[in-house]
Amino acid sequence: MNIPAELKYTADHEWIRIEGNTATIGITDFAQSELGDIVFVDINTKGKTLKSGEIFGTVEAVKTVSDLFLPVDGTIDEVNPNLESSPESVNKDPYGEGWMVRITLSGGADSAELMDAEKYKALVGA
Repeated sequence: MNIPAELKYTADHEWIRIEGNTATIGITDFAQSELGDIVFVDINTKGKTLKSGEIFGTVEAVKTVSDLFLPVDGTIDEVNPNLESSPESVNKDPYGEGWMVRITLSGGADSAELMDAEKYKALVGA
């Protein structure tokens, strides 16, 4: 299981890469493997400002649909345009081509709720 050390993680299995005032967010390798084959990603929150923990979209796999939770406060600036035609990229490359959204942080990231790679590994038993 791939859990990059440079990212932060949530208990809901989202990852976040913070670069200055922006952040890229997706679901973890663990999450995509638990979901199975992803067939559709629905994110219609572009332009919206959301709080940490609010739902920013859903991911649909063959057998289930799961909500996507924003790990920090921010405004959704960009939705990965490739997800519409290639939702399976989340399975193939969850930390690269399978990213979900890019946001502008609202007042900075509250990292108290975020885990480093070691804590996330302990959470998922890796």
